[in-house]
Amino acid sequence: MPEIKNVGFIGIGNMGSRMAAHLVRAGYAVTVFDIAAGRARQFADEHQARATDRLAELAAGADAVVTMLPSGHEVRDAVMVMQGGALAAGLRPGSIVIDMSSAAPVGTRELGKALGARGIGLVDAPVSGGITGAEKATLAIMIGGEPDAIAAVKPVLERMGNRLFEVGGLGCGHAMKCLNNFLAATSFAAANEALRVGRTFGLDPKVMIDVINVSTGRSFATDVVIKEHVLNEKFATGFALGLLAKDVGITADLAEQIAVTAPIGELIRNLYRDASEALGGAEDHSRAAQYWAQHGLKPAAE
Repeated sequence: MPEIKNVGFIGIGNMGSRMAAHLVRAGYAVTVFDIAAGRARQFADEHQARATDRLAELAAGADAVVTMLPSGHEVRDAVMVMQGGALAAGLRPGSIVIDMSSAAPVGTRELGKALGARGIGLVDAPVSGGITGAEKATLAIMIGGEPDAIAAVKPVLERMGNRLFEVGGLGCGHAMKCLNNFLAATSFAAANEALRVGRTFGLDPKVMIDVINVSTGRSFATDVVIKEHVLNEKFATGFALGLLAKDVGITADLAEQIAVTAPIGELIRNLYRDASEALGGAEDHSRAAQYWAQHGLKPAAE
């Protein structure tokens, strides 16, 4: 595959703006698009980039297009539906879409088939590391796709992350991402339940966390989220509750789609769904601790 020089970037939000900036600094010719056109123009003004509100224009000169959007639904709309499907229609055969969003793996494979029929490649490359990782280009990137397509896009991905993992065929990157977030969500919920039981019995939650963090119960949830954001009521991890609820929902749905019995996945999906619906998806995910403290870790009746 030819070297990628011109990159279209769709989704200039908190993550995407930082990631796209690294590509500009690396010397790529970057054209940005966002549903909020003013945000794309501001990015272009602040960096040596171009902004467009026409997907056909973004597609016309792109060797690759990166999508960094809330979910696979928005990705499919941007690629296949918006502006009359202008992006997919305008991309030339041999170009590659790099979906760095968190999306449903089965939907990713379906999108790959639709693009493949047009001679366009698709690589799924979701990330972990949050805004800090995006800012410092230290994201962990989980990559799924055909080997030739992965090889072509790796130089682009290496400008945005420093831990790249090739995890399998198309959709495997998105599967790995949702499973990782499912584990993070599960440990956070379990740790909050332990604190609630301990507090009720008479233990000091701060002492509990100190003990847990030098013991076998330690996790990212106890070491960072609870210690730095819950106990002091800072609630500022930068990761939205609605996004985590979406990711654990993807995990539970994936298990159902491939006929794997996953009762813990169903429980965690329902716990985060209830918290997100009650508090609002835009709230920091660590605020789920407040909701569970008031209502208990018991899903509402279906």
